[in-house]
Amino acid sequence: MITDITIGQYFPGKSFIHRLDPRIKIILTIVYIVILFINQGVFGFVLSIGLLAVMYLIAGIPIRMILKSLKPVIPLIIFTSVLNIFFIGGTVIWQWGIITISWEGIRLAVFMSIRILALIAGSSLLTYTTSPIALTDAIERLLKPLKYVKFPVHELAMMMTIALRFIPTLLEETDKIMSAQKARGADLESGGLIRRAKALIPILIPLFISAIRRAEELALAMECRCYRGGEGRTRMKQLHLGGRDAVAVGVMAACLAGVILMNLFLPTVL
Repeated sequence: MITDITIGQYFPGKSFIHRLDPRIKIILTIVYIVILFINQGVFGFVLSIGLLAVMYLIAGIPIRMILKSLKPVIPLIIFTSVLNIFFIGGTVIWQWGIITISWEGIRLAVFMSIRILALIAGSSLLTYTTSPIALTDAIERLLKPLKYVKFPVHELAMMMTIALRFIPTLLEETDKIMSAQKARGADLESGGLIRRAKALIPILIPLFISAIRRAEELALAMECRCYRGGEGRTRMKQLHLGGRDAVAVGVMAACLAGVILMNLFLPTVL
């Protein structure tokens, strides 16, 4: 399960999606999340999911990678779906004692599951196609107006990117620690919830030590390279908006307008 988490990984490429300006990709990701949450009917979801599928095809990201990123959240989706199905009132379809299944509960569970899956897949596409350095520059540029109120924009962007960059590293370290503990006879999978939680203690302690050690090494490396924040810092790659960025913005704007029109003029039932 640990190795199935692909958040923060970057897959180099030269596709249309890879070559978009990272600032535009961040903005379009936010717009796509808005589209998912304003959808009120099946037609809007078909449009938004279809757009996401086309973007993954253009980016050349393997379908198995998408499935790996979605696999860890399946238990959460099942849990929320069950809650929505049995505890949302409305037109009753089936009832047994205090357990009631309504049409509205099923509809909400389906919509919520689709939203969560599309949200994770859409957000993952940003990190799959954008390098950590480009993400840092993009976040810093987008938050640049906050510098006028003495907000540490560069430091915040750097911390966010380092945290995102080290997610795969820490997951790999966790998998190694778990394998080492199992080789020493540790039982991490049997027993109840409390026993499993206690079994994680031999994993969390070395993981925290490893994370602190990596942070110290990173800080020392940055200090040895005379890193002093964003003041006077130059960039090897400059960010420039191009024609492909305008095309991407136009497509996302058309999708947003289409979803709004569908909510207004098309039925919202499944």
